[in-house]
Amino acid sequence: MPAKNISTAANNLNITITVEQVVKALNGLNAKQRSAFIEDLLAATNSEYLASIKEARSDYRHGRVKSHKDVFGS
Repeated sequence: MPAKNISTAANNLNITITVEQVVKALNGLNAKQRSAFIEDLLAATNSEYLASIKEARSDYRHGRVKSHKDVFGS
């Protein structure tokens, strides 16, 4: 696959990276690191995802949570 230029206005970072390089880098991560990377990527690119995390944290702080037993009965 051809390389793509990625530019972010906030940081003025211009890099050229191929899909194969991304895949190779991701394959070098263990499952926990890969999961953390995916969560970070979602957070960086999806404002709704970040809002849902903030809402969940607020719910937890205010006691608006249910236990596994309350939800599933065991």
